[in-house]
Amino acid sequence: MRDILLLGIDGGATKISGWIVNAQEEGFSLTNVNIQKKYSDYSSFDGAFKPVDIKTQLTEMNAVINLTEEEVNQGLAYMNAASDVIIELSKNNPNKKLLIGFGMPGLKTADKKGISALANGPRMPKFVAFIEKKLRDTKIDFYPISHLGSDADYCGIGEEYDISGSFKGVKNAYYLGGGTGVADAMKLNGKLIPFDNMKPWIAKAWEMKGASGLSFERYASAGGIQYIYSMKSGVPVEQLNEQGIYPPQILHRAIANESAALATINEVSKNLSKLIFERILTLYSGYSGLFEFINAAKPKLIKSHPFRETLLDRIVIGQRLGDLLKESQSTPLLWKDILENLKTLIEETKNEKLTGHYLKNQAFNSDILTISGLREAPAIGAAVDAFLSNQNSL
Repeated sequence: MRDILLLGIDGGATKISGWIVNAQEEGFSLTNVNIQKKYSDYSSFDGAFKPVDIKTQLTEMNAVINLTEEEVNQGLAYMNAASDVIIELSKNNPNKKLLIGFGMPGLKTADKKGISALANGPRMPKFVAFIEKKLRDTKIDFYPISHLGSDADYCGIGEEYDISGSFKGVKNAYYLGGGTGVADAMKLNGKLIPFDNMKPWIAKAWEMKGASGLSFERYASAGGIQYIYSMKSGVPVEQLNEQGIYPPQILHRAIANESAALATINEVSKNLSKLIFERILTLYSGYSGLFEFINAAKPKLIKSHPFRETLLDRIVIGQRLGDLLKESQSTPLLWKDILENLKTLIEETKNEKLTGHYLKNQAFNSDILTISGLREAPAIGAAVDAFLSNQNSL
């Protein structure tokens, strides 16, 4: 590993973030070397960009992708930002060969090297080819980028392989991360299981509707919570951004008893509790139809699955959602409400195994509900994936 520079790259809605990652016998860890590039810093970026209708994207993703001129230009901003992050990171160790793990949002092309559908951004079917060409043009030595990975899967991998990851040392765990979007990850019987491999019997958080008809992504992601507050307060999201009002500020407004903020935080508490309970119940007894799906045509989930009667050792809340819950622990809102709601939901099952495991001293066992300290789990996961995928070549 002395001649290799391991990089973890995490792409988001507004920027690309890259880290140099240490690989040691006891596990992986981030160094303090981080480079970030905002898409908006590039001349081809269009702040008013409107993505191609998602139905069109899904129709074209397995056929010919007809990129619009606007998509091409927006994509250049994304891909140049990604390339520049890698190039700047390489300057720290110019004589080392780069091993790059790459996580990006969106549905991937058949070869896993491009993005064929992205709800809020441009399609980039030649993403990896563009990055690799720019690295070659810059005379940088690197291992080929084998694929683009999923942020959600990378959160689970990061929590499992990082030295201080929250999946370490437990047999069964669920991860809910909220940042730009929402990420689900699961560890069952000691192994990481991608949600795509469990598709017949469990749904991803963004696929399910909360009580108000909104996707659970709205209740778990930073932008979603801000969106809910915007609806309740009547203040446009753009104005909230200008005023620097994000979930932490909304929480403080709720503590000060501002009605729109209080209604937002209470709704978030209620829906996060129900989502976590759905995970607990589905793992133990199978899908129970607690929620409707965003896509009404989604096939009904089956009740049977190979992990029935599983009890979670740990429920991990991560990324910006984790930061928000951590901040709320010293307040009367959110964290305490979630614990109280979960206690009530578990008691209502009248199932002795569930109550015996999840309740302690007549309260939800707060040792099970954990806040991740690994804010950059997707970047760690991306680096680990690249390392494991290329072990035979190293």
